[in-house]
Amino acid sequence: MKKQSIGEKTEMQINLKWFIQILIVVALAVWGYFGITERINFLEHEQEIQDINVKLNSEFRVKWPRGELGALPDDAEQNMRLDMLEKIVEKIEDNTKNIKEDLYETKYNMKKVDR
Repeated sequence: MKKQSIGEKTEMQINLKWFIQILIVVALAVWGYFGITERINFLEHEQEIQDINVKLNSEFRVKWPRGELGALPDDAEQNMRLDMLEKIVEKIEDNTKNIKEDLYETKYNMKKVDR
């Protein structure tokens, strides 16, 4: 067997069909590598966004009940209605108190007249 050295003038023959297949395999490998790399980068970015959302949600969950993040317009309307109802109840209580006082005074005056 004759030893051949590899150098600048070394030649190699390859079937064109095999050469095209090798090129296609290499191209698919490169395409697959970049596709996987892109997907990994996308998922890492999504994970970072989710971490930020979880942190903000935790902050919201703690601060909202304390009233540190403001109130909803519906809450303001509800509070306004509750204040109005409290005033109405106070008026009713005052009227009831006045009616009771008038009733007691009338009974007292009637007893005084009867004596």
